[in-house]
Amino acid sequence: IEAGNMIYAGKYSAPDYECILNEGCNLAIENTMIYHTPEVKEKLEELGIPVLVERSSYETHPLGRLEWIKLLFDALDEANAYFDSQVEQITPLLDQANTGKTVAFFSVNSSGAINVRKPGDYITQMITMAGGNYALADVVPEEENALSTMNMQMESFYAGAKDADVLIYNSTIDGELQTLDELLAKSPLLADFKAVKNGNVWCTEQSLFQSAMGLGGMIQDFHAVFTGENTDDLHYLHQLT
Repeated sequence: IEAGNMIYAGKYSAPDYECILNEGCNLAIENTMIYHTPEVKEKLEELGIPVLVERSSYETHPLGRLEWIKLLFDALDEANAYFDSQVEQITPLLDQANTGKTVAFFSVNSSGAINVRKPGDYITQMITMAGGNYALADVVPEEENALSTMNMQMESFYAGAKDADVLIYNSTIDGELQTLDELLAKSPLLADFKAVKNGNVWCTEQSLFQSAMGLGGMIQDFHAVFTGENTDDLHYLHQLT
């Protein structure tokens, strides 16, 4: 924006229609937040601007999310080639035996509750594709609503994940952690966890959820952590020390 390559045209819920028209916009790509203000979508279409609602976040399979590049890229051959390259990256992993490692993917919110992914969510599927087993598969309900995450009390998380082989901390909300001490400051009870005692705790880079095109690399990083191989060359995870 500062370089002038992009123009701020208001919030999704209150766009600057005059600016949009003056700049000759001929397509509006919105995420599903637009459904909270349907009048905006209707107004854009009334002005002759077609609206595409991007729903990749509703895809439960990781490759389903990635496949949206075939729609959003203005170069189908290039998009197809990139998608195929990502599939080729992970295909060898899918042919390997399960590592037997149990994995919990979580974060701690400001009230001390634990935010976890639901079974069937694309992150938990990536864990499975990488050869891991989601530690909370029998603890967390798979479908209660459309949300892919839920909060649970520490007591329930403790019961489901205390003996997990690997803990992966989701840095998206509160930022990245670098040390086990920072993790334990959020909840001292985590000191009892097997993965904490063994030093097998990892944190996502904050770019994880902005890197949908790197899904193949993410799955490879998960696999490296589960097997303990090639962990010096990770792109989306780092180990807490």
